Amino acid sequence: MAVEQMADPDEEPGRAAEPAPIPPARPLDAVDRDILRVLRTDGRASIRSVAERVHVSRANAYARINRLVEDGVIRGFGARIDHERAGQGASAYITLKIVQNTWRTVREQLQALPGATHIALVSGDFDVLLLVHTPDNRALRELVLTRIQSIPEVLSTRTLLVFEETDLGPLPERPAELA
Repeated sequence: MAVEQMADPDEEPGRAAEPAPIPPARPLDAVDRDILRVLRTDGRASIRSVAERVHVSRANAYARINRLVEDGVIRGFGARIDHERAGQGASAYITLKIVQNTWRTVREQLQALPGATHIALVSGDFDVLLLVHTPDNRALRELVLTRIQSIPEVLSTRTLLVFEETDLGPLPERPAELA
C-alpha cells in the first residue's frame, strides 16, 4: 500500500526535498568508548561477552549498542580482509582532481567501481583520495585509464601503487588509548 505524503507549502514545485539534517551525536561516556573498543577488536562479540568485558549488564550493553547504531556512531559490522589472499593482489591510492562542486556526483560514480574500498574528499594538491584493490596491475590499469579517467568531472589522476599494507586495526595487545 502506498503512503501519501503531503506537499510542503514552502517547497518549490518540482524541486526535490532536502534530506533531514542529521541530529548531533550524543556525547560518549567511558562505557560507550569501551564498547566501541571491544567491537573494533571483535565485531562478532556477543552481547554477553561485550557486557562482561565492559562490566555492565547485558540489557545495558544491548541498549547502548542499539543507541550507538541508531545514532550512526556504529555504521555497521564487517570483516578485515587480507586483500592479497582474497585475490586482490594489486592495491593503489589514486588521487583525483575534479571539477569544483562535483564531489557528490563523482563520489557516486567512484562508489560503483569494482575494488573501491575508501573514498575521501581532501584538501591540498588534489581533491579526492581513492583506495582500490584489484586482482592485478592489468585490472588496475583498466580501472584507472578506462573507468576513472572517463568520468567527465575528473580532471586528472595520479596513481600510487601500494607495495605493502599493514592493518592498524585494534589488537588485544595494543593499549586502549591507541586503539
